[in-house]
Amino acid sequence: MRRIPSSAAAESSSLASSEYVLQVRNVSKAFPGVQALDNVSFDLRPGEVHVLLGENGAGKSTLMKIIAGAYRPDAGEILIDGRPAVNLTPRKAQELGVGIIYQEFNLVPYLNVAENIFIDQLPTRQLIRLDHKTAHRKAREILASLGMEVPTHALAVELSTAQQQVVEVAKALTHKSRILIMDEPTASLTDREIEQLFMTIRELKSKGIGIIYISHRLREMKEIGDRVTVLRDGKYVGTHELSEVTVDSLVTMMVGREIDLLYEHEEVGPGEEVLRVEGLSSKATGLRDVSITLRRGEIVGLAGLVGSGRTELARAIFNADRHDAGKIIIFGKETKSKTPKDSVRNRVALLPEDRKRQGLALILSVAENVLSASLDKAFPRGWVDLRKQKSIAEEYIKILRIATPSGDQITQYLSGGNQQKVVIAKWLATGSEIFIFDEPTRGIDVGAKREIYAFMNKLKKENRAVLMVSSELPEVIGMSDRIFVMREGTIVAEFSRDEATQEKIISCAMDAIPEKSTGNGIDQNAA
Repeated sequence: MRRIPSSAAAESSSLASSEYVLQVRNVSKAFPGVQALDNVSFDLRPGEVHVLLGENGAGKSTLMKIIAGAYRPDAGEILIDGRPAVNLTPRKAQELGVGIIYQEFNLVPYLNVAENIFIDQLPTRQLIRLDHKTAHRKAREILASLGMEVPTHALAVELSTAQQQVVEVAKALTHKSRILIMDEPTASLTDREIEQLFMTIRELKSKGIGIIYISHRLREMKEIGDRVTVLRDGKYVGTHELSEVTVDSLVTMMVGREIDLLYEHEEVGPGEEVLRVEGLSSKATGLRDVSITLRRGEIVGLAGLVGSGRTELARAIFNADRHDAGKIIIFGKETKSKTPKDSVRNRVALLPEDRKRQGLALILSVAENVLSASLDKAFPRGWVDLRKQKSIAEEYIKILRIATPSGDQITQYLSGGNQQKVVIAKWLATGSEIFIFDEPTRGIDVGAKREIYAFMNKLKKENRAVLMVSSELPEVIGMSDRIFVMREGTIVAEFSRDEATQEKIISCAMDAIPEKSTGNGIDQNAA
């Protein structure tokens, strides 16, 4: 039976004696058809936040999994406290002080906070009875040391995203973690929750814990980070003090070229109306008398705070959620559709906010995902022709430049940006005319963002229509021809492209003009 530490401070009392708590030396790793890492070096000091930056597919995740013991390198070595860490496994890495918090949390939904924190080391009495009282007391001590109050009897499923993240940190500290890897920690957080997370990170730094911080939000990392290492195409580009580099220079290092204009808005000129929503309401999702329009050859942005009803509206239009009242008119006819399958027949596509859970079957191949929404169209007799499936998939792989060895590649092994392209390919294969993008660039790097934006403009030029839900105001303003703003389940404003400013949109979304915008759920600074 393992002893549970009395506090998080006790977990970090033994700091590295060397200058670096972690050193990665000349590490390489290859997978079939892909050189994921090529002679990469990296180091981490005690008590620093070292940002790891790179486009999707640059090798960040592979490097982190090697450090955490999930993968073994083909060449190179890992040193912890100046000593070689050979034959690392996840358990051995954990024992050496490496903790990792993935973008998708590893909490058990229907266990409480204390049980999740001590899930593999719960205290017992008389060898068989769990000592829940001790577990809750120790859990409260660790959470208090992080400056956070989280009810330890609450189930994990009942917690906010920010609270779940704190529980993951606390769980890592029970294993005496002195190296903490955080993968996209702010991807699903509001501004207020991000500030809470930063407070936790600063507390961890003060205890001498070294943090590897992976993020695509370039301006955010300038606030919390000390140093940055950039990877590109599996190769080491460079390491710099964050105080000495600009956002533009980091982007150039990531992509190997300068990106002058991320949002290249193209004026196409709207055509006929293809979608009209009139008085849409739903007691279950909180929608209230929502009315919007969408025309061919335009991108309409949907802005608002987290919880304002944007995703709920997108899902209602696609019939993923039912509504109680109102009309949805597609191509001039009121639709009686009741299921997503009906929407597909009506040439409506939804690229969901959570592409991994709702947009893709990750355990299936790229080719199977590309054809997953158009099997009836491609194979009307009901028999799947594998050669034809592969041929169709290869066509879209080429069109969208999906980085994959072949259509047979399992989708979960693709980067986030390439997974998003597979979702796009799936809907292109259906012949959709109306595309609903919910957070189209969440969790993908700046280079992949540019490709997604170019594709959205291509849809405009092909006389299709795009409804885009986004929490990133620069994205909404940069890409949209018109913008609707939602608040508390209803539309509160509509702006033309020329009228829209961040200040106006935030004012409408919050029903106020704040002196300082915090906790609004809209990312004004994302790259």
